[in-house]
Amino acid sequence: MNFQQATDYLLSLGHESLSMKLGIESISRLAQILGDPQAMIPAAHIAGTNGKGSTAAMLASISRAAGVRTGLYTSPHLIDIRERIRVDGAKIAQEEFALHATTVRQACEDLVQRGDLPAVCTFFEQVTMIAFLHFREKQVALGVLEVGLGGRLDATNICHSKVVGLTRIARDHENYLGDTLPLIAAEKAGIIKPGVPVVSSPQSPEVLTVIRNRCRTLDAPLTLVEPGAFVSKRGEGGFYRMQLRGQLDSYDVRLNLRGGHQPGNAATAVFLAERVRSIGAPITRSAIESGLSSAEWPGRLELFCVKEREVLLDGAHNPDGAASLRRFLEEEFAGRSITLIFGAMSDKSLLEMIDVLFPVANCVIATLIRNPRAVEPAVIKQASSVTNTVGAESSDVALALALDVTPRDGLICVAGSLFLVGEMRALLTEDGSAS
Repeated sequence: MNFQQATDYLLSLGHESLSMKLGIESISRLAQILGDPQAMIPAAHIAGTNGKGSTAAMLASISRAAGVRTGLYTSPHLIDIRERIRVDGAKIAQEEFALHATTVRQACEDLVQRGDLPAVCTFFEQVTMIAFLHFREKQVALGVLEVGLGGRLDATNICHSKVVGLTRIARDHENYLGDTLPLIAAEKAGIIKPGVPVVSSPQSPEVLTVIRNRCRTLDAPLTLVEPGAFVSKRGEGGFYRMQLRGQLDSYDVRLNLRGGHQPGNAATAVFLAERVRSIGAPITRSAIESGLSSAEWPGRLELFCVKEREVLLDGAHNPDGAASLRRFLEEEFAGRSITLIFGAMSDKSLLEMIDVLFPVANCVIATLIRNPRAVEPAVIKQASSVTNTVGAESSDVALALALDVTPRDGLICVAGSLFLVGEMRALLTEDGSAS
């Protein structure tokens, strides 16, 4: 297969979420016949509800700054499927992606033909295996892996982890992970393995109890990022300066990711980096500060300028993420007119996100996302608390409408779904410039 054929094949397996199959039996069998590439990759495995992608991006940036050959695997992608798989910051080449995808497809089909699997592996399982094959081929010294969904039954959980990270755990994906916070925490803490060090962001008491019990049972050393371990101060543009006292050193750095929630993610990344350093990686204080000051994570409080108007993209897609976005808007854009372009998936806590975000908007444009799980704009309009709420049939229509109704000193904010952010970013990278 060439790259387009490989992409078309993977997409033909069904939508990533709708066709999802939790469990590691299939990918474990697939890995076995491919030589268990994941066993060759020392991994930092990161789960959580919000912040796991940012934390993974910061840890990978730190590792690269230290001269460590680093693989980064994240999901979902915003525009290009190759965004998910990076080595030393570079996306996997189209030719390499196609080659590994062909290998994985053939292996899956062989397993089905032999009766070892009832069906070929899912989209996410196959892309995860493509990442493992690529990282093995590139001989990465550290693979930073973001969990797709949950943890215990996520395809990434076959990895050979050297350190585990748990970012803030909150309610999300209740249909898959359970309808209580302890049940959700138990699924995410399922990536903890015997004797493997764990670093956890600040958690609620009920979540922390689950994590402590899991670590105690598996004799896994637990490091908690206490709120008092760092102090932060908001600077121009919503970027924060953070001073942190780690276990091995102290740090003073201006973060390159916007928002008051990022110092907590950065602290988790630092403690993870120190754990990686303690097992032999040459990660110095200067590498940690350099990595944090240069880390990039598109679509998360990312600001563009389009036709003399600021456009803010944020992947907030659950109530906890929406609350972080609202705090940022109230800090940075108080008193300014805000137009909110909003779209969401039907399995998300729609009403809770609306209650959090819509009151800060002067106008809401409810738009339809090109996704079978998307909520219809009419449903959003009906639930809206903002009188001035209109519908749009697509992202490009929503953006054109927002540019028309937003004053030049106002802000256009896009939120509710990473899929919406991906669609909008594709438009803005043609017409806008990030700032």
